[in-house]
Amino acid sequence: QVQLVESGGGLVRTGGSLGLSCAASGRTFSGYAMGWFRQAPGKEREFVAAISWSGGSIYYTDSVKGRFTISRDNAKNTVYLQMNSLKPEDTAVYYCASQRGTITVPTTVDYWGQGTQVTVSS
Repeated sequence: QVQLVESGGGLVRTGGSLGLSCAASGRTFSGYAMGWFRQAPGKEREFVAAISWSGGSIYYTDSVKGRFTISRDNAKNTVYLQMNSLKPEDTAVYYCASQRGTITVPTTVDYWGQGTQVTVSS
């Protein structure tokens, strides 16, 4: 079974920080981009950040630029998302994702994690 398992979600105050991790297993992920999406209540799942296999290409949605940092450790098949200066608008279920080549939109993602709740209180 292919699995992406997220951890690190929780409750944090506005302006605080939280770190998420996602460990992949069940197959080789060489050549796969990894990234994060999030979905708030009543909203569509949206792209947050992605990183290429080599780590040389990184992309963020505009709303998180300067606040979030994505990284990966290929030896551990793990991707991380460090979230700083959190805002209530960041409250959502965060999903780890993996796609061969690069991640574009949710409909083309190859593998999904189960999601982890991030709640930012005011």
